[in-house]
Amino acid sequence: MSSEGGIASSSTNSLPRLQNFTPSNALKRSLPPVAIQEPDPPLIDCLVAGGMGGTIADFIMHSVDTVKTRLQGQPSANPPKYNNMFHAYGTILREEGVARGLYSGVTPAMSGSLPGTTLYFGTYEYTKRTLTAAGCPDTLAHLAGGSIGDFVASFIYVPSEVLKTRLQLQGRYNNPAFISGYNYKNTWHALQMIVKYDGVGALYQGYRATLMRDVPFSALQFAFYEKFKTEARRWEARPDGQMSLHIETLCGGVAGGLAGFLTTPLDVMKTLLQTQVKKPTAASIGTTAGTVVAQKYYTGIWDGLKWNLKHHGVIGGLFRGVGPRVFWTSLQSALMFVMYEQALQLQDNMRHFGQWPYGSS
Repeated sequence: MSSEGGIASSSTNSLPRLQNFTPSNALKRSLPPVAIQEPDPPLIDCLVAGGMGGTIADFIMHSVDTVKTRLQGQPSANPPKYNNMFHAYGTILREEGVARGLYSGVTPAMSGSLPGTTLYFGTYEYTKRTLTAAGCPDTLAHLAGGSIGDFVASFIYVPSEVLKTRLQLQGRYNNPAFISGYNYKNTWHALQMIVKYDGVGALYQGYRATLMRDVPFSALQFAFYEKFKTEARRWEARPDGQMSLHIETLCGGVAGGLAGFLTTPLDVMKTLLQTQVKKPTAASIGTTAGTVVAQKYYTGIWDGLKWNLKHHGVIGGLFRGVGPRVFWTSLQSALMFVMYEQALQLQDNMRHFGQWPYGSS
């Protein structure tokens, strides 16, 4: 009887130890990623966080996007107006200023960014969770989620992208320092002129090229980020299962930079197709730095890729503006994912403490 009492006493004393047991970092790192994965947040949280993160990141990085667009869309001339990213940034700032230069096209960009990114993240999360629950491998679920999310959001953001790109590329209204073939006073004037002379369909000009750039970019960006995030959480093995801020920023930046680099040729063609003058009589003529050059009219994506590769090579043709594009996609992706994750945590905390809009407090 005394022996039984001893065993019972020993078991009872060891219970608190088992309940309070916390695996070591080494043990956590040895576990598969699924074993330390946090539960998925509610879809409504993803919608709110995605809209906030994407819009704020797009606004902060808009000037870099303008520089990238100018480098890709400048007329062929020798010497070119913009030599590189830093030269373009300084030239635009000096000649056109901030509001009408570096931040030209910001109004349509923000008008499309908020609803577009909200729908984008919501569709991505829903698709990813549905496919994962059906037994689809994680990587394929992430690729499919990014692709479908971008396709659904494209109906909103492509018209805003056309307006934004034309306003970025034209230079200041009637600016003699940059010839674009069209000049708009503001976003509303641009919308009126495009619809009047080119029709409503022109707002979806370059739609296929935009999808061919954004669908693979989004698929790669999310697939890279999800993979990096899983490995980073397992490596850090934090008690809350989250990533530290600097690791979170690094994961988002590298994911966006890699996806941006791989899709640069498609981004070049998207810019050229969206901004070329419709139905030219012969060849569009542009004047840059006193040199008259004939502008190529592209009949499609593959025509543009082949022509640029033949006449300008890999770096000067297909990867034109790759520096600012990778710089932009890296920083934009880092900002977007950091703000997205922080917004999710904020909403989770508000729900936990019953704060508005998750409670009556």
